[in-house]
Amino acid sequence: MALDPRLLEILACPVCKVKVDYDQANQKLICAKCGRRYPIKDDIPIMLVDEAEGGK
Repeated sequence: MALDPRLLEILACPVCKVKVDYDQANQKLICAKCGRRYPIKDDIPIMLVDEAEGGK
């Protein structure tokens, strides 16, 4: 199941406050500014900095 497009419109990186991009193949939300990758588990975006991968 894919994320709701309306949800994707309002999600932003909690660090940078920049809109995130959806990587459907890897089930991640990616911040273009800082590079953090937030996981999606059971169709729920986990927008916690401690759960993110990467970052500048």
